[in-house]
Amino acid sequence: MINPARLHSDLSRLGRETEMFLATASSLSDEELAAPTQCEGWTRAQVIAHVASSGRALLGLIDWAVTGEERQLYPSPEARTEAIAALAALSHEDLLAAVRDSAAAFAVEAQRLTGELAAPQVAVGGRELPATSIVALRVAEVVVHHHDLETAWTIEEADPDSLLNAIEAVVRTMRAKGAPGMTLVTEERDEWVIGDGALHVESDREGLLKWLARGDAGFIETEGPLPVLPRW
Repeated sequence: MINPARLHSDLSRLGRETEMFLATASSLSDEELAAPTQCEGWTRAQVIAHVASSGRALLGLIDWAVTGEERQLYPSPEARTEAIAALAALSHEDLLAAVRDSAAAFAVEAQRLTGELAAPQVAVGGRELPATSIVALRVAEVVVHHHDLETAWTIEEADPDSLLNAIEAVVRTMRAKGAPGMTLVTEERDEWVIGDGALHVESDREGLLKWLARGDAGFIETEGPLPVLPRW
């Protein structure tokens, strides 16, 4: 279970990140919504639609954690694609409403995580996730996909703890997908070890997240060549 005080703090922070995401999304014109993003093959409308759809899909993981009955984010990859496409086709106003509705539903259902958890581990894309990290995963999604929109908002505007949530989510994926051995160190004195930890990689939190999630090595320092990372 998650301590109620911690959950309240995490959900408050998630609320702030979501409001910033929505402020950016609402500022875009229809033409700007059709522009490409850092998510290969996705427009801004599709990224926003994914954030809306994922918020609803994560409710299944909460239910799994609480009841012990296994649930999947989506019935199939095709169902995920169809859900995102349907939302991306909505009007601008309706798409923003979908994000707000999914955020509200997530905040309500997340309160269940303060009780006894029947499943301490759930799975996302075949990778195990501690049930207590479901909220952190949602924070990570909102922050990284806000960055993906490539607008005036910068990742430096995210809360420091939200950046930690995002890095930890990406590191979990790197480990599960067998990324090369690295020791990741930030200027803020955070550290993560992947595999044998052989390659020392250093940056601030923002720079490390940009590289891990989207391959932007502009602020990375290392003594050897940087590896090609699995896709997050």
